[in-house]
Amino acid sequence: MFCLKEIMMMKKNKKYFSITLSFFALFICINPLMATVYDMGNVKNRLIGKTTLHKAVKGDYFQQLAEDYDVGFLALLAANPKQDPFLIHIGEEIIIPNQMLLPFITREGIVINLPELRLYYFSPEENKVHVFPVGIGREGLSTPLTNTVIGEKRKDPTWRPTPEMQERNFAEHGKYLAKEVPAGPDNPFGKYALRLGTSNYLIHGSNKRFGIGMRASSGCIRMYDDDIKWLFDNVPVNTKVRIVNQPVKMSYENGEKQLIEIHQPLTDVEVTKNNVILTKALQRFVGTKREYWQQLIPVIDNPKGLVIELTK
Repeated sequence: MFCLKEIMMMKKNKKYFSITLSFFALFICINPLMATVYDMGNVKNRLIGKTTLHKAVKGDYFQQLAEDYDVGFLALLAANPKQDPFLIHIGEEIIIPNQMLLPFITREGIVINLPELRLYYFSPEENKVHVFPVGIGREGLSTPLTNTVIGEKRKDPTWRPTPEMQERNFAEHGKYLAKEVPAGPDNPFGKYALRLGTSNYLIHGSNKRFGIGMRASSGCIRMYDDDIKWLFDNVPVNTKVRIVNQPVKMSYENGEKQLIEIHQPLTDVEVTKNNVILTKALQRFVGTKREYWQQLIPVIDNPKGLVIELTK
């Protein structure tokens, strides 16, 4: 069986291109991409994964790479600020941000860190964590910070817009939405949904490819189809869910390396708790070493969401 990289390289050979695409489509149908799983190693460490460099081939663009590597669209943009997301030059190296520090939380259940647009699921049986890109509420319709549980799971959910959604759509487009949309290609929830407690907020699929790893929803958590299916199949009802706001993550790895990961803070009033970068905790972590601050200031000004090591 071909790996993804081999299939992408075949695109250079036009003779096999159409055959390869057909084969790859069949391969995806039989073996859908699964969750990205990381071994957490030592309980005191927080660094997981490794940064991947993708060498661009003809036809590459960020949305396709985001789906291929199961990462967020905005995460790719932040990690590669000089790249045009739609016109990538052949041979360019694209940073795939699949190395990260775990948020500062208890390693249990589901944790969604809003600034990094990632969902973590900590396996109750293994020392492993499953990481997924997610879409969250757009500005003005924030996904709320909360401690809750998975209250219900639904396959082929019916979508019923809330009264607030109806009024917003009428104000913006001059018409009301359908009262309900059954399961199918027009359903914004996709094929699976997990309710947060008894609220109106869901973790769900989507009928649109674009928007995962972005701020695009009305407050719910959106996932790729294969990712939400995995979560639906593997996460039981009453699993703990915590939605947090940690734009800065820090760690002393093995008591030696000082690692830090900074994401663009959210700007919404509703989620401003801990929504700053230059905190007292960060100042204590960096200390008074001038060379550390020289490395860090450009990252604070333009967060890339990548793990960096502070070095002398």
